[in-house]
Amino acid sequence: MTERKAQLIVDGKPESVELPVYESSLGPDVVDVRGLISSGYFTYDPGFMSTAACDSDITFINGSEGVLLYRGYPIEQLAEHSSYLETCYLLLHGELPDAGEKLEFENNIRYHTMVDQQIHQFFNGFPRTSHPMSMLVSVVGALSAFYHHTLDISDPEHRMLVARRIIAKMPTLAAMCYKHGVGQPFMYPRNSLGFAENFLHMMFGTPCEEKEVSPVLARAMDLIFLLHADHEQNASTSTVRLAGSTGANPFSCIAAGIAALWGPAHGGANEAVLDMLDEIGSESRIDEFIARAKDPNDPYRLMGFGHRVYKNFDPRATVMREVCNEVLEEVGEAADNTLFRIARRLERIALEDDYFIQRKLYPNVDFYSGIILKALGIPTSMFTVIFATGRTPGWMAHWNEMVSGPYRIGRPRQLYRGPAKRDYPAARITAKAS
Repeated sequence: MTERKAQLIVDGKPESVELPVYESSLGPDVVDVRGLISSGYFTYDPGFMSTAACDSDITFINGSEGVLLYRGYPIEQLAEHSSYLETCYLLLHGELPDAGEKLEFENNIRYHTMVDQQIHQFFNGFPRTSHPMSMLVSVVGALSAFYHHTLDISDPEHRMLVARRIIAKMPTLAAMCYKHGVGQPFMYPRNSLGFAENFLHMMFGTPCEEKEVSPVLARAMDLIFLLHADHEQNASTSTVRLAGSTGANPFSCIAAGIAALWGPAHGGANEAVLDMLDEIGSESRIDEFIARAKDPNDPYRLMGFGHRVYKNFDPRATVMREVCNEVLEEVGEAADNTLFRIARRLERIALEDDYFIQRKLYPNVDFYSGIILKALGIPTSMFTVIFATGRTPGWMAHWNEMVSGPYRIGRPRQLYRGPAKRDYPAARITAKAS
């Protein structure tokens, strides 16, 4: 293949900088600007929207066409035919498991779900009013104290063992964050249950009464985890990679990712959807809020519509919409309330109104996942915890991909706009001496 070059000419000067151009398997080709610094320049890209900080084989997004691929597999196909744990294996290993690999992986996850008893005591230090994310980021970081003997990041077996441990323990820790907040006893995981079913058991079961988990609700929970398992180089994944580039242990890197996800601009969107529905409050007020959203002079906007990356229908939302209908039908009477009626009418308007269609403001995955989680009985404060639980295999896959080969510590540049060099005032030196 002929090597391609880009040429940078500054201020029309004849001397120029040649930069290699690399071809991607999907998506835009990239210009390698690493050699630019030798010419005395570097690039300026706030938010890194035009910068590839790494190369990766894991996830591909085409926002204009509404495409999301995990290791090349369309998310719609994985949602229909796969499961969360099989998808975890795919993200970590690059290929779908055969029957034996799948069974071994699922059993390995099942028997790593318990946490050390001292973790139970760790929770006693948190007030009951603590936000679940504040507890989760703390206890995940603390796991490194329990497994320091298997944290050699240069050892592939250690890396995979950590990946399996943290995937297995995240739903246990997530449920513990909830139980601590409501003052109920922690529920131990049950090895006879599947991943999502086990999570719902630990969330809503009590020692007094072990409820049977509906297969419909367990499947919905599994799909929520699967659809959130990875999403390319978003803020939290980039944070995991940046922390990992220092050689930090993977538990602290995942804790850093959880902290980034906690930001309302990243992981809090489905919680914002429920807040919006509560604010609307009544079907009779929907037209009022639609009018506000359309008014260019009103800063109000509807939450859960449109997406920063997807300029078409979010492919995850297509799957989630069907699941949403199944869940609302399964919970029956619990779904027959104002909140869900408002959501259904908003959805219908967004899919039929020219204003939303022309601007491609389709309901996104956060719109449907928020409604589903609400129907499952999960409080809004737990929504981002569940997002973090689902995203863990993606974080671990990206961390493992980076540390598996040569890598450099992340060190972004800046455009400095502060004062030029200046001397400390002589008058202050004289005054200090006297």
